[in-house]
Amino acid sequence: MFVIPPPPSYPRQANGGEPLQTNNTIAHPTGPEFQLLVGEVSLMLGTYVLRDDLLLATPPPHPSEAPPHNPNPLATQILPPTAGTKVSLAVIAPRQHSYPQLFRLDTFASSRSQIPPSIQEAPNETPSAGSNGVAQRRSNGVGPYKSSQTPVFGEGNPALAAPNGKESKDPSKRRKPKNNIVKSNSSFVSRVIPHETLSKRLSEHTPDGLFMFANVNRALQWLDMSSANKEDQLTKILFTKAHPLCHDTNPVTRSATHIDVIMGFSTGDIIWYEPMSQKYARLNKNGAINGSAVSEIKWLPNSENLFLAAHMDGSLVVYDKEKEDAVFTPEEPVQSEKPSTDPGHRFSLRIRKSVQSKNQKTNPVSYWSISSPQINAFAFSPDSRHLAVVAEDGSLRVIDYLKEQLLAVYMSYYGGLMCVCWSPDGRFIVTGGQDDLVSIWSLEDSMLVARCQGHNSWVTGVAFDPWRCDERNYRFGSVGEDCRLLLWDFSVGTLHRPRAASMRPRGSVASQLPRLRAESTTGRVRSNSNLTAQSNGDIVHPVEPRARTAMLPAVMAKPVDDHPLSWLGFEEDCIITACKDGHIRVWDRPKEGAAGSEGTISTSGSTANL
Repeated sequence: MFVIPPPPSYPRQANGGEPLQTNNTIAHPTGPEFQLLVGEVSLMLGTYVLRDDLLLATPPPHPSEAPPHNPNPLATQILPPTAGTKVSLAVIAPRQHSYPQLFRLDTFASSRSQIPPSIQEAPNETPSAGSNGVAQRRSNGVGPYKSSQTPVFGEGNPALAAPNGKESKDPSKRRKPKNNIVKSNSSFVSRVIPHETLSKRLSEHTPDGLFMFANVNRALQWLDMSSANKEDQLTKILFTKAHPLCHDTNPVTRSATHIDVIMGFSTGDIIWYEPMSQKYARLNKNGAINGSAVSEIKWLPNSENLFLAAHMDGSLVVYDKEKEDAVFTPEEPVQSEKPSTDPGHRFSLRIRKSVQSKNQKTNPVSYWSISSPQINAFAFSPDSRHLAVVAEDGSLRVIDYLKEQLLAVYMSYYGGLMCVCWSPDGRFIVTGGQDDLVSIWSLEDSMLVARCQGHNSWVTGVAFDPWRCDERNYRFGSVGEDCRLLLWDFSVGTLHRPRAASMRPRGSVASQLPRLRAESTTGRVRSNSNLTAQSNGDIVHPVEPRARTAMLPAVMAKPVDDHPLSWLGFEEDCIITACKDGHIRVWDRPKEGAAGSEGTISTSGSTANL
């Protein structure tokens, strides 16, 4: 009979308390293996060089924490469930930068009936003259463009209006959480370790410097990436039994004295944390509203108080950071205005509580159920109108979250989808999943336009590089559990359309293509494109066979870590990757005039020779 090995032991403090914590470490390795050769401008190879290799200290299990579940009886090391290290970035005073002008800011442009005429643009129409292509520095995965005509979530519901006009435009008067996390006696928080010279470090921080929040195991760390001692965390928070799986910072309320951070946990709890004052508040306490783990959490665009949390039971819940929780009782179920004709309404949007509800004294603000499998990730469109959601059943759902309406459903080739992002102009959605593929979806054509083959394992992160995108060309990156970073370039003109597709009248209802159906095999879902049932206007779009879909090769593919990667981000001067074991690596972009010594590359999009 197999006996599970005992848990590892850790050195304890002299007083017999919690095990001692280790410190972060940083390295600056050099050599060809720590360089990325990527096609840049003038058909030359640019060299990305590893600047920092920051290893976050992984805290040991809490003494009261139950042994983690062991799904593999042959495993020699039992690890707690985790989504890997995720990163949230914050810049207090971003510098102004000129982005290439992108010619469409509205999303879901092919569905004209679902977008107000006031914001529709012609395909070749550029942004208004007042914009001049200048936008705020990209941070937290938010694209550079925002539509000034986008309504606020819940607009028109007087129950959501700020009471007595309490909203303050003065950053110094922003409302903060009520509880001091350093002096907290809550059993949820184990320990808080602020830097001994935190006030001095904050006073020395430059306004355009980069703050980073990163989770590792049951800890969250606040780091100053513009400091010379970036390995010294500004604050480390250790939680007792819960593991932070996701987090986000609010770009609307950021100032030199205030940062709103929201965290989602494996227990379903949510923490609103303000690091400058070390105050916090706990929401969805003990799963009062939803007891399943939070897989993704983000602030609603242009909102000071509201944020969206994706729970692993297939629910999307909007919370208000300042409202109290109440045991959630679903209101009378309301189906989406455009329900799917799929048997069992598998792809319907079930509204358990609408944002237009008059009962807004307590959380949640709204509550939607979209699937029985877990939601893995979601992303807001650049115009702040739509939501792309990917789930374990292999579906990509596009939702008009302002209207609480499901617009479209697309399916993966095989298995679940794990990550999603929008192109900076809102024309394309990119997903990655368990089929080891990266997929590019066109909302204008309501179809899959290309598959990107190059990963050898699940794709866990995708992101566009807005500094390498213009009105014709796009660059995005992907990372996966194969420890590799891949960069992809594509142009609309190079994505060859199948002849049958090009002959279809544009704007037709799915062009009478075969309706998508799915067959389940041991928990995996695979699309069947050979079935002949008609869609009849259904919002579930068919998937083209692989033989009729363009295949896009990577322009760069290289292992960048020894552990499975879990996050990818682009900044103006660097690329940042994070792995499941706490390594955060910063790759400097090529310096101007430095590219070209390695040789030229082909324009056909073939993988660079590394």
